[in-house]
Amino acid sequence: MEKTRPIIDKQDVILFFDRAAATWDSEMICPVPVIDKILDGAHLRHGMDVLDVACGTGVLFPFYMSRGVKSVTAIDIAPAMAKIAGEKVQDSPITVICGDAETYDFGRQFDCAIIYNAFPHFADPDNMIRSLAEWIRPGGTLTVAHGMSAEALRLHHSGSASRISLALPEPEELANLFAPWFDVTLTVSNDEMYQVTGVRRT
Repeated sequence: MEKTRPIIDKQDVILFFDRAAATWDSEMICPVPVIDKILDGAHLRHGMDVLDVACGTGVLFPFYMSRGVKSVTAIDIAPAMAKIAGEKVQDSPITVICGDAETYDFGRQFDCAIIYNAFPHFADPDNMIRSLAEWIRPGGTLTVAHGMSAEALRLHHSGSASRISLALPEPEELANLFAPWFDVTLTVSNDEMYQVTGVRRT
């Protein structure tokens, strides 16, 4: 019998992250070597147009800039998170949008889309991937990643975040969700990180 997926209310997600925004950066653990591995696995390179989905307060912004990307379009559904991220992008090729990435019309395509430390908070993962596929150029990449193990993430979400979090799928399960639009090039789930990357088919 198929398990019933917990219901996540997007308004609950917004409220949770709006309340957390003020202390988010001070409490953030930023595993630099792991993030570098994730961006390598995402095929992030100089000159790319990047879509940062659920960007939060912009933790990945310095990493994008150090790799010489052409542009970053960053989107987050929580206004307080987007506001803080937006305060970090003056004089840079980064644009921050407060919006729902599942329904937003970006009006352009990207070389690389990254969902970092956020995937369990999407109520409909299948539809999120389907929606993002429209905005990724043929040959471009989609990456879902976490800078911790799946078990550590499960424990992390078992407290106050439990009502706004789904279980992280096994990499093979997520690869199956990618399959209609992407050729999966990387699946990783170990003690330090989780990542699935796919290349958009023509």
